[in-house]
Amino acid sequence: MAKYSFEFKHKVVMEYLNGEGGYEYLGKKYSTRHCIIEKWVANYKQYGDEGLKRVRRNQSYTFEFKLHVVELYLTSELSYKELALQVGMTNPAQITRWVLDYRAVGPEALKPKKKGRKKSMDKDKIIHDIENGDSEEQKELLKQLQDENLKLRIENAFLKELRRLRLEEEAHLNELRESSTASEENSN
Repeated sequence: MAKYSFEFKHKVVMEYLNGEGGYEYLGKKYSTRHCIIEKWVANYKQYGDEGLKRVRRNQSYTFEFKLHVVELYLTSELSYKELALQVGMTNPAQITRWVLDYRAVGPEALKPKKKGRKKSMDKDKIIHDIENGDSEEQKELLKQLQDENLKLRIENAFLKELRRLRLEEEAHLNELRESSTASEENSN
């Protein structure tokens, strides 16, 4: 996606507000999609010059805020763009992502994800903690992990055996080629 300067956005928005053209006309004039210009105009009307400036840092939102925004969208007749402006966001696409995630997974999808590399833990300690834990969820998770581990071991063994058979077959074909080459040389 192209990044536009504040000056360019401001120029296009001012042309629109001064009646020098509609979204479609300005979009063609500046080789920009008309919906982007429409978004700039809405942001400018709501926030002024600040609505056109690029945010240089990633905005993070709380789980409660995300859930509130998704519920607002699902219970109201507002568009993503209108809702974004109402709750003080300049990026309606972010709300779209939250709603899609919410519909696919539920509220859990809106919770913050841990960043960075996972810490490695002692496998035996994890199994001991899960087996001795009270939670049925933990026991179910352990069973799922053990089942997955078994499937992966079986798949790994299968692939190793397949590789061994291929190597044997190649060796056998090489022997046949060598013997046929040797018999051709002897007959000449």
